[in-house]
Amino acid sequence: MENIMEPINADETFCFSCDPNVPCFNECCRDLNQFLMPYDVLRLKNHLKMKSSDFLDQYVTINIGPSTGLPVASLTPADETERVCPFLTPKGCAVYEDRPSSCRMYPLARAVARSRETGKMTAHYALVKESHCRGFENGRPRSPLDWIKGQGLEEYNQINDLLLEIISLKNITQAGPLDMVAQRMFQMACYDLDAFRCFMFDDGGADQMEFNSEFTPELLAAAKDDDAKLLEAGLLWLKAFLFR
Repeated sequence: MENIMEPINADETFCFSCDPNVPCFNECCRDLNQFLMPYDVLRLKNHLKMKSSDFLDQYVTINIGPSTGLPVASLTPADETERVCPFLTPKGCAVYEDRPSSCRMYPLARAVARSRETGKMTAHYALVKESHCRGFENGRPRSPLDWIKGQGLEEYNQINDLLLEIISLKNITQAGPLDMVAQRMFQMACYDLDAFRCFMFDDGGADQMEFNSEFTPELLAAAKDDDAKLLEAGLLWLKAFLFR
């Protein structure tokens, strides 16, 4: 069977299960092409108790996306031959509690479209059916919305959708890659939270922002001690910086 993408409605059900009893267990953690969203990096570096710069150096490769012109983070595989996830063990995922959003979402794919007229973001779903995967042979019926809730994806999606909005705005308003300064600011706000905290609160970055319905004094105050709030503030800061 070839790999296929099968569209599914948000309230339509599918059956799927992945555990050590499934014959293909851990196969999807090999031949890795694992993109990381900002909240993925936050959760992983905190799970490993690492500074964000150290986590990026050890586990992340950043390239410029050919279609968006934006820095894209991907997980560096443990080896270049089999391209195995660096967090894969014989018993499964070593960072399972804080695994990336794409791992949580599988076998679903989620795409978000932004209306040019209203600015509203709309989610669309598809089932990813890969030739090696046996997970569809078991499991209880669940809808994409049930799956998202059960996999703890709501917080991931809430924050990561701020980046998807930036990507959408970039595609609409600016062609080509960012300049070097903008690339550095993008990478810092999205992925290097420790550096961004210093920029915001020690170097006066917060003073460049005007408060509005999204970027509020309460959010800024919470961002001093809460990484998730800092990332949210960073993505809102980045949107203002790129499209002011």
